[in-house]
Amino acid sequence: MTSRPRGPAPVVPLGAADLRRVVTVLCVTEILSWGVLFYAFTVLAAAIGDREGWPLTHVVAAFTAAQVVAAGCGLWVGRHLDRHGPRLVMTGGSVIAVVSVALVALAPSLPVFAAAWVLAGVAMSATLYAPAFATLNHWAGAQRVRALTTVTLVAGLASTVFAPLTALLLAHGTWRSTYLVLALPLAVTIPLHWFGLAPRWTTRDVAAAETGGDQVDLEPRDEPGPLEFWLLAAAFTLGGFCIYAVVVTTVPLLTEGGLSVSQAAIALGVGGAGQVAGRLVYGPVVVRLPVRPRTIAVLAAGGLTTLALAASAGSLLVACLGSFAAGSARGIFTLVQATAVADRWGTHAVGARTAVLSGGVMAASAFAPWLGTLLARLVGGFDAAFVVLAACSAVAAALVRATPAGVRRPETAEPQRTR
Repeated sequence: MTSRPRGPAPVVPLGAADLRRVVTVLCVTEILSWGVLFYAFTVLAAAIGDREGWPLTHVVAAFTAAQVVAAGCGLWVGRHLDRHGPRLVMTGGSVIAVVSVALVALAPSLPVFAAAWVLAGVAMSATLYAPAFATLNHWAGAQRVRALTTVTLVAGLASTVFAPLTALLLAHGTWRSTYLVLALPLAVTIPLHWFGLAPRWTTRDVAAAETGGDQVDLEPRDEPGPLEFWLLAAAFTLGGFCIYAVVVTTVPLLTEGGLSVSQAAIALGVGGAGQVAGRLVYGPVVVRLPVRPRTIAVLAAGGLTTLALAASAGSLLVACLGSFAAGSARGIFTLVQATAVADRWGTHAVGARTAVLSGGVMAASAFAPWLGTLLARLVGGFDAAFVVLAACSAVAAALVRATPAGVRRPETAEPQRTR
């Protein structure tokens, strides 16, 4: 006799070999996509403005627009992924990514340059974290934390690899030639997505029909209420803004407090190491906390480490310790965001719901540089701005208290066998 759960059937996790292949593919495609579509611009922005005579604010505004477009288009991408899987949409995103980068490189004017970045935003929505998170939540089952940690650890090296590579290419050419060269490794993501994301997008119901075996619903099936879901989305958006505003304003904070630019850059680099450390401890340590306390703790840690940075002016050692702690909170935040939907409501419609959460965080990070700087101007300095950002993190943590506690099986549980 087959026991069928009420409502949408839960998904069937991939076998070990198939899951390893998917994780490997996403490791490669995420580091390439983040490196070319995102981190290369951080190196090239000033060179673009100087070479073309375009105001730097306009150049950066085009990149900001791309991230806003990515947040909006991600809603459609998430719904498509829920119905059809990641293969077609992520492959199409890779094609658009290559075309858009080529158009950016060849843009004859600022309006065309901006339009090319809008197209790049469409590509970002289909190739960066949100669709990858939804894919792994759907396919990895009880191994999703391990799979997500692996992909985010590798993708976290995108700046480490592509910042110096971009600078090297720029030193031997122009910003245009640099983007044209970077489009070549980006093109590798097209066949990787097409051939590597080919496993069947199916459910336990289908497996039961084919095998005649009993199936047990091990996933939470409650549907989110509109208020509780939007409160969670607001908490992640506000928390994401605070976290990324801290990243982009750490150097001016520390130089305002008396450190040199090189010392501030060292402290910022230590934060990157903290981000990796945070992701490493997420699976064995942080995930053992219940879902809601885990989320509150991470957002609260973001606020406390922001306060620590505000108090670190003039001391490189204290600044490095605060930056490492802030980076650890930032690294864990990415994984908490990745599992937020599945941990609370299961994998039904995980693509669409993850797209909403990730889209809010992406939009917040897009405006974080401008709003963070504006905030410092309004409150009289970056140290005061960091205190305000810490308070905003506390508000985000408070919002999480009104969201579901989360019902999930332990991450170490073995998948249910068919008998």
